Amino acid sequence: MSRSVRTRPGGSGRALSEAYDTALLDLDGVVYAGGHAIRHAVESLAAARAGGMRLAYVTNNALRTPEAVAAHLTALGIPSAAEDVITSAQAVARLISEQVPAASRVLVIGGEGLRVALRERGLVPVESADDEPVAVVQGYGGPELPWGRFAEACYAIARGVPWFASNTDLTIPSARGIAPGNGAAVEVVRIATGAEPQVAGKPLPPMHRETILRTGAKRPLVVGDRLDTDIEGAFNGDVDSLLVLTGVTDGAQLLRAAPRFRPTYVDADLRGMLTGQPDVVAVDGGFRCGGWTAVAGPERLEVEGEGGALDGLRALCAAAWTAAGDGVCELDGGKALARLGL
Repeated sequence: MSRSVRTRPGGSGRALSEAYDTALLDLDGVVYAGGHAIRHAVESLAAARAGGMRLAYVTNNALRTPEAVAAHLTALGIPSAAEDVITSAQAVARLISEQVPAASRVLVIGGEGLRVALRERGLVPVESADDEPVAVVQGYGGPELPWGRFAEACYAIARGVPWFASNTDLTIPSARGIAPGNGAAVEVVRIATGAEPQVAGKPLPPMHRETILRTGAKRPLVVGDRLDTDIEGAFNGDVDSLLVLTGVTDGAQLLRAAPRFRPTYVDADLRGMLTGQPDVVAVDGGFRCGGWTAVAGPERLEVEGEGGALDGLRALCAAAWTAAGDGVCELDGGKALARLGL
């Protein structure tokens, strides 16, 4: 059955924390940035949890263990336990365990998070291609990962050992800026071997499956800041999503989003979990949200009105996505976004 194409942000008469039983929260750019909690995150998550919503933290970063992530969150003022954290290391370990015998050796190119996840699934981490591994797994290993680790992966893959990757994010945020992520390291091995890994992390189905298995969510809401991992992952899992504008996605990228990157809801930050979402309605060839009306002109998107900038952005999304259909909107939205101060 084909999936309908989203042409406008959704509305909700109930607070999202009441309409959904579990929030599947990305971390970097949503809950924290550069080691510090994002503004309004701590109090918003506390209020959602107090209202009965389960909070699960879903990360593509395979370096840290769930215990380490939970400790970091708790230190930021967000009480968390290891079982509240789901990592791409856990997702890829399950994927490997379903394809190799129990107690198999797996060559690890990455950090402690991968080793812990493999042991949890009854697999044995090893360090050398000469240790007779039956699989190679690659995950983010931090900025000090030795170059020789990539060579070990290549030696094993050249012998026919299947290759797995926790995720393929090309970049990762750091306190000093944007750094190469696991996807960049995967490209090194891909170029050297010509092989293709099986990938588990967002936006692919193994990560969504791992999250649902571990949380038992019946009506989950994915909350993220990236269109190409968080929102696309929700699309692939056929669940609703909330995009928050505290991370990498800006208004221009949102207006140009192809169908698989279009979120159900858009809000400024995690306070959006605690409120309903305004309806975007079709009017006179355009779309209205709050005090703003947006239309798709011959060459550009236009917006008129007054009120909160987010309402104007939601109306613009409807105009852009409707004009684009199942493609990408090519209309210029620069002046309209500038009018909104975005």
